[in-house]
Amino acid sequence: MTGSGGASAPRGPREEGFTTIACVLRPPEGSDWVALTASPLPVDAALAWVTTEASGAVVSFLGVVRDHSENRPGVTGLTYEAYEGPALRTMGEIVVDARMRWPTIERVVLWHRTGLLSLSEASVAAVVSAPHRPEAFDAAQHCIDTLKASVPIWKREHWSGGSDWVECAHGTDSAARPLEETA
Repeated sequence: MTGSGGASAPRGPREEGFTTIACVLRPPEGSDWVALTASPLPVDAALAWVTTEASGAVVSFLGVVRDHSENRPGVTGLTYEAYEGPALRTMGEIVVDARMRWPTIERVVLWHRTGLLSLSEASVAAVVSAPHRPEAFDAAQHCIDTLKASVPIWKREHWSGGSDWVECAHGTDSAARPLEETA
């Protein structure tokens, strides 16, 4: 269900263990495609994969890097870090929960990027197919909203004057912090 297999390329200590795009480009056997990757998200592949003969609706949400955030103009990029095992497990649980709430959904993609991203790059994708649009819309919104509230992924904003971790970026608790802060 997690789609987290595949070889990992050698990486620095902060990226060790992260999955490569190989796992994202290889569709899973089942109906759920969940992954973390440091490579660009192949959105066209996600759209093609979720589209089935039984789906009359395909809803996609892409979160992209923008040039501003609350009280901070001039953002130049973002860095995402994740606690890979728990992040993938929680992402999988989100999809299972969506399937329980909307049993008619066909396929679900839930992906998140890690590493340094430039402006306009996709950082997260939630793509859902279903026979009808209400279920597809509701399930996609549930997936992205729940991911942002509960998955241990952290965001660092970069701007011309420096960079800093963003409070309440994704699901965090007092025991889970970006790698830089625990070393």
